[in-house]
Amino acid sequence: MTAILSEATRQRDLIVLTGRSIFDRGLTAGSTGNISVRLSDGTMLMTPTNASLGSLDPQRLSLIDSAGRHLSGDKPTKEAFLHSCMYCRRKADHAVVHLHSSHAVAVSILGDVDAQDVLPPLTAYYVMRVGRLPLIPYHPPGDGELARAVKAKAKDHHAMLLANHGPVVSGRTLTEAQYAIEELEETARLHLLLHNRVIRPLTAEQADALRKK
Repeated sequence: MTAILSEATRQRDLIVLTGRSIFDRGLTAGSTGNISVRLSDGTMLMTPTNASLGSLDPQRLSLIDSAGRHLSGDKPTKEAFLHSCMYCRRKADHAVVHLHSSHAVAVSILGDVDAQDVLPPLTAYYVMRVGRLPLIPYHPPGDGELARAVKAKAKDHHAMLLANHGPVVSGRTLTEAQYAIEELEETARLHLLLHNRVIRPLTAEQADALRKK
């Protein structure tokens, strides 16, 4: 029990630090975005509803069991199902970050993207940290169909882009998930900067070689 409590305390503090870093650098605004960590006993620590990632209280984070029941803390984000859907298909991953970051959301609204892989492989770090990025069709907030769509893709993809909404990314650790979603946002920014320009992305062979590492 002591080990679990120590783990939970460490992860609470890390969620707060990560949220503040994300917020302070303008990767989310207002009360948008949410973060979760799955603990070794299967419970999930998650940012509460209507909470700014820039001013989280570690003791008020929501604690949810593996069945999605709210155990303690403030009421969880209404997008908790996005996190549960990722965890149920990605057993090795223990953190999920979902943002409404400006450039990724802008790309999610474009009508000429490849829904199977939204962003081109512009850099090696994008390929290594994100891989292929499918677009999930638009569903209104809280719609159960969105949960099913995310779950269907989560087995093969740890990152996806929700149409007219934003990115959701899982990782083995919170730091890994954070770095991946930040790489995704930066690549979305580059993609928009290069729009209508002739580009030279990595070749399929170069990208495949990175994915195998």
